[in-house]
Amino acid sequence: MNDKIEIEELEQYLWGSAVLLRTHVDAGSYKQYIFPLLFFKRLSDVYDEENEKVRVKYGEEALDWEENHQFKIPKGSHWNDVRSVSENVGVALSNAFRRIESANSEKLKGIFGDASWTNKNRLPDRLLKDLIEHFSQLTLSIKNCPADELGQGYEYLVRKFADDSGHTAQEFYTNRTVVDLMTEMLKPQPGESIYDPTCGSAGMLISSVAYLKEQGKEWRNLSIYGQEIVTLTSAIARMNLLLHGIQDFNIVNSDTLKTPAFIESGKLKQFDLILANPPYSIKNWDRSSFETDKYGRNFLGVPPQNRADYAFLQHILKSMDSITGRSAILFPHGVLFRGEEQIMRENLVKSDLVECVLGIGRNLFYNSPMEASIIICRSQKTRKQKGKILFINAKHEVTRKNAQSFLEDEHIRKISDAYEKFEDNEGFSKVVSIDEILGNDSELTISLYLPEENDDEIISIEEAVDNWTKFSKKVQKESDKLFYLIEGGNQDADI
Repeated sequence: MNDKIEIEELEQYLWGSAVLLRTHVDAGSYKQYIFPLLFFKRLSDVYDEENEKVRVKYGEEALDWEENHQFKIPKGSHWNDVRSVSENVGVALSNAFRRIESANSEKLKGIFGDASWTNKNRLPDRLLKDLIEHFSQLTLSIKNCPADELGQGYEYLVRKFADDSGHTAQEFYTNRTVVDLMTEMLKPQPGESIYDPTCGSAGMLISSVAYLKEQGKEWRNLSIYGQEIVTLTSAIARMNLLLHGIQDFNIVNSDTLKTPAFIESGKLKQFDLILANPPYSIKNWDRSSFETDKYGRNFLGVPPQNRADYAFLQHILKSMDSITGRSAILFPHGVLFRGEEQIMRENLVKSDLVECVLGIGRNLFYNSPMEASIIICRSQKTRKQKGKILFINAKHEVTRKNAQSFLEDEHIRKISDAYEKFEDNEGFSKVVSIDEILGNDSELTISLYLPEENDDEIISIEEAVDNWTKFSKKVQKESDKLFYLIEGGNQDADI
């Protein structure tokens, strides 16, 4: 087929492959099989498209010239070669994947993941043949399906997997409209270095590229870096970038807190722009090593074992360029008020790196009703901003439709305009001095500075527990003071 593929047709085509897997594979494992097949089909179809152009321009003898192909496909490893196999299809697929990875080791090593394609109990030949025939219905050439459109289809598939498999897809999916907001606020520029230390499927990195494309600015000279702890997800990130037409990137599969991937002269590499949605309050991390971190990522303090949020925050702050560095980090609201992180939060406020604390609406964390916050930091604040933090209460700037919550364009514009103006706007934004924040035990809770009348908001269990703990400590202190006075202590004593 050599016709332009419409986005609706592409979406139905991609989701149809997942439907074939139902009853055979758990929904949380769809991505393990469908993404590699999609990428294999794209590579093969683009290879054929390149051959057609070469044949017309240079003749048959030029077909095997390496310079005429974006990626090499060794003989016997093309989609059509596997399609022609009737038995042991999984073996043929696995062999083709390994040969392609070896022939393109610099960019494609490990990109097809480590799924067990030869397990016939899970993937019988009949099922694999059905999948291959399904993908063979459309030709995924660049002419038929440009990179941006294929990327849209890919993002659709990611969302559908998240819908279908519940929490199992959260590891690499962040609400795309929230990512667009974060990108709009930081405004990537041509030639900058962009980094995501917990990159998932690379959606935030791709959003930066999309922003420049929409602005009509050069995007090919961006330096793109990401790190992802889950092996399959890091492979998906690389596929996603390539399917979006982005080739100049460096995605590393390893643990950001334990073994940061990007080091220069013994120090963390620094970046112009950092976008991140770190995993929420992980408990299984190497806190003891962080206590003596050789990269100085504990300059605010050492987070508790059961919450690594401030470990990721400090990693990001240490990774910002000292002049141009800026970051937007999506966090749960707990980082703004939890008592166990109070000392670190106080040091954070005193550092004057926080530029804005933004509260966004409920359900914008995927498959979770909790409200989220975005903390924006900047290495070099303007004179107007120094010694101050802007608070924005945008929790009502959200649309709920078809059981999904998202930000519309007008929401993004309103929030980003308030951020750029950096001034008071009754009920929506407020500039607060660092001294005032320190006087409030360094709490960054947005409602503390932007209170709402008749606010019937239901707070989270975490916030309720933290409030109860703080109140209990205050009651205990006052009880101790009263007991001391009753026992004849010095009534003027400051207890």
